[in-house]
Amino acid sequence: MISERAQSVEAAATLAMSRLAKEMQAQGIDVINLGVGESDFQTPEHIAQAAIAAIQAHQTSFYTPTSGLNALKQAIVDLMAQRYHATLGLNNVTVTTGAKLSLYALMQVLLNPGDVVVAAAPLWVSYVEQIKLAEGQLKTIVPSNAALKLTVADLAALTTPVKVIIVNSPTNPTGQVYTRDELQAILDWAAAHETYVILDEIYGQLVYNGATFTSGLQLQTLEDSRMIIVDGVSKAYAMTGWRIGWTLASSEIITAMNKLLDHMTSNPTAVAQYAAIAALTGDQSSVEVMRQAFEQRLNATFEALNTVPGLEVAVKPEGAFYLFPKVAPQVLAAAGVANTSELSMKLLKEARVAMPSGEGFGMPGYLRMGYAKDQAVLDEAVRRLTAFFQQYI
Repeated sequence: MISERAQSVEAAATLAMSRLAKEMQAQGIDVINLGVGESDFQTPEHIAQAAIAAIQAHQTSFYTPTSGLNALKQAIVDLMAQRYHATLGLNNVTVTTGAKLSLYALMQVLLNPGDVVVAAAPLWVSYVEQIKLAEGQLKTIVPSNAALKLTVADLAALTTPVKVIIVNSPTNPTGQVYTRDELQAILDWAAAHETYVILDEIYGQLVYNGATFTSGLQLQTLEDSRMIIVDGVSKAYAMTGWRIGWTLASSEIITAMNKLLDHMTSNPTAVAQYAAIAALTGDQSSVEVMRQAFEQRLNATFEALNTVPGLEVAVKPEGAFYLFPKVAPQVLAAAGVANTSELSMKLLKEARVAMPSGEGFGMPGYLRMGYAKDQAVLDEAVRRLTAFFQQYI
């Protein structure tokens, strides 16, 4: 009998949609897959070559420290000092097999059964299941502001103690960026209430049209604090497949995480760590090339998507690489579906466009569209969406 714990977990909506789209593509069906959070860029060549060089130098055959190579942790420390003027020690860093594992391990370290975690809806799909697996209690708040960003007013209205707040900036799936003042207010509230704050900054280098990203490292020191930063190389360096992320936190939290990671992975993959060192210490121009491409795709696709009948993105994203359009309620009835989960499946089968539904992000009535693809692909997706939704408006 499979455990109740495993049976309680829902498959990641984004990965499930992408998996189905890839199965259809393997059958020769022309599907545009906008369902998964990765770009169409290849990992920059100097990063790939560093991995090859590490293999050829016989550096990748053996275990590394659980928390990652000291050289990689030092590269992270140095880059945070350069970007944010933050002072960190190696004992404030642990490297994990992707930022997702950082978040999973943090939930296991921070939560006791019944502890409350607060996040704004919509929210990234894996937070929900990670909290569930740690036996925590997730309380999602749908903010009243148009940008759907968590505020201190939202927190002040809570009637139960909060163990952890999660803030993702730029946000997946809305692409909104928290301002310096907004983040500071949340951190101040959390400090006053002895609450941990996890700042998921995985899209921090991908902001557009003059938006400014603020890291928690610019606002507060880590040692002896309850602020925790999660980041990685996946998005900014086109390295989703390499699986390298990290946590920056008080040494007490890092020590506790490392005890768990000892039994989970032993260490992040050695060759991927050498690739990450090259990413963080090498030429950074590729990040800007990709950022500019995403900005151009956002600007073109935001305008185009808002011409699709029955879809609306009210607030333009400032970062990440997603659009989160709201579906007009009359579309669901006209299409003969009960919700946007059913609509997304109908969209995949009939229009051959893969877009996960808002249900997986805690926000029914929406769809998520990744725009980290070539503009010609995005234009064709909008054409197919227009033809599909015109039937129901």
